Amino acid sequence: MRKMVLIAGMLSGIAGAAQAQSNVIIYGIVDLGLNFTNNAGGNRAYELQSGYPSGSRIGVKGKEDLGGGLSAVFQLENGFSADTGTLGQGGRLFGRQAFVGLSSNQLGRLTVGRQYDFVVDFLGPVTANGNWGGYLFSHPFDNDNTDNSFRINNAVKYTSVEYGGFKFGGMVGLGETAGAQRTNMTYSLGAQYLNGPWTVAAAYMSNTLPGASAAGSIAENDANFLAYQQRTAGAGINYTVGKATYGFAYSNTNFTNPLSSVYVGPITPASGSLKRLVFNNYELNAKYQLTPAFSLAAMYTFTQGKFNTSEANFKPKWHTLGLMADYALSKRTDVYAQAVYQQVAGSDTGSVLDRAYIPGASEVSSAARQGMLRLGLRHQF
Repeated sequence: MRKMVLIAGMLSGIAGAAQAQSNVIIYGIVDLGLNFTNNAGGNRAYELQSGYPSGSRIGVKGKEDLGGGLSAVFQLENGFSADTGTLGQGGRLFGRQAFVGLSSNQLGRLTVGRQYDFVVDFLGPVTANGNWGGYLFSHPFDNDNTDNSFRINNAVKYTSVEYGGFKFGGMVGLGETAGAQRTNMTYSLGAQYLNGPWTVAAAYMSNTLPGASAAGSIAENDANFLAYQQRTAGAGINYTVGKATYGFAYSNTNFTNPLSSVYVGPITPASGSLKRLVFNNYELNAKYQLTPAFSLAAMYTFTQGKFNTSEANFKPKWHTLGLMADYALSKRTDVYAQAVYQQVAGSDTGSVLDRAYIPGASEVSSAARQGMLRLGLRHQF
């Protein structure tokens, strides 16, 4: 808690010094709720957990006009657990974001630091988990990072201005390993088109040896999967008509020589080594605003997997269904309820991948099915 008080003091000081220019903003979200997992290692689990639809955070961002349409920009964002007061993202002070850069009205924005890749920036917002649903609605093991399980360190990132609703960007996260520059290096590209009721997005990301070095683009205690390589590509679309928004998203994630997942630990099959792990995610989602204060939403994801080992091939399937109701008590405070169900079929690897696991559950299920309920309160400032 002393660390959180120190952070708040630092941010207040920064804001006070820049108040006259009105170019520094302090903001945050506190999201806390009660979770019920019907099968957590064969048992029921009740937990108070922080940050599921929205990660609990406090941040400061600023912009200074340098003249001629050019501005200096920065953002520092801390993630924390509201139930315990501890730091998130592996204990990092500004684990969610930490960057500085230049923004031009004509040329776009160039930033350097710890940042989101373009799967998170462009593809995530057309999925349920990257938009209104959050953690529980992630694709299995958040294999495509649409729920931002990790950020990119040492990132140089460019995002264009909008051209008739279209914008694009590119990023490189430096490996910073002398003599082996590709070790723990990340590349990401993305594009987005916004036009009236339509949102169309596509993104690509490639990580080589994520988590292999502390100094690289994805630190070991920040990586989702430890593997030789991870490649993710996807596209999606949202369409709004009246009070309803409908969406479809597809993503493909390909792992070479994967060893473990931050969510479920080692994923080595009972026999043979895992050479290749592929996830194809197909998601349908919808949200309906019944009243200005009350909304209902739903999603279904079908995930088709391919596991190639040194001795056999497997083709598991995941079915994930999620429902959410949200009621705004004010412009900044809402209460919500979420329900998620997952079933795994066609997997017989003898590993943890054969069992259901909803990201955010207390533990992996002891069976091929798992269900979760969450009741939460969220305040934004």
